[in-house]
Amino acid sequence: MKSKNKAEKVESTDKAPKAVAPPPEPEPPAVKKKQIMLVEDHPILRMGLAQLIGKEPDLEICGEAGNPAEAMTLLDRMVPDLVLTDMNMPGRSGMEFVRDIKARMPELAILILSMNGEDLHAERALKAGAQGYIMKGAGGGELMVAIRKVLNGGIYLSPGITEKVVKNIGRTTKPGKEPAIADLTDREFEVFRLIGQGMTTREIAHELGLSPKTVDVHRGHIKDKLKLPDSTALIHYATRWLETEQTAFPPEG
Repeated sequence: MKSKNKAEKVESTDKAPKAVAPPPEPEPPAVKKKQIMLVEDHPILRMGLAQLIGKEPDLEICGEAGNPAEAMTLLDRMVPDLVLTDMNMPGRSGMEFVRDIKARMPELAILILSMNGEDLHAERALKAGAQGYIMKGAGGGELMVAIRKVLNGGIYLSPGITEKVVKNIGRTTKPGKEPAIADLTDREFEVFRLIGQGMTTREIAHELGLSPKTVDVHRGHIKDKLKLPDSTALIHYATRWLETEQTAFPPEG
């Protein structure tokens, strides 16, 4: 009996060892999402943009603001990779806002999202320091292309105006040859655009967060620079310019 038990013990020790499960595959490193600050004064549009961007695996909204003042306060607490901002908001103009950001954070990328026609507006935006300009009528796919291009250090403009704007920015012209609209300051240009939309002085003051007296001062400077004789001529010219988005000289006389 002892020999039989001994044989059984030997036989049991000769069995193949159990298979050991391989170690689990290491998890891929998490993708570091690019941080985007969204500045838009219309809450519904801002919410839609945030949801659209939030669906992208490599993008994330890190902060939202309804006007430039709120955005500058947020920038005291965070450093996003890109600011996506509207052009026309209460308070400071879009161009002034871009310059404010660049004065504080020169390397911060800025993409303008606007309903304004692109030619002159886009040129002004790039001169102010923005890296891109896209119309609000563009599709979500185009917006993502614009965001990623600017994040990667590129300049984004709609294909149809890219060459024209770049040429204008780098062009040196003789005195008196540059279109008079381009001589307006950013704030004067905002006032001029709103005049073309048919707004009164008080309406413009409310829209831009200025006093009516300040708006009247801007109107006077605009008339002088465009060589227009009175307010009626200014309204007619601004309305006609806005309809055509042309930058020609105002009519003589």
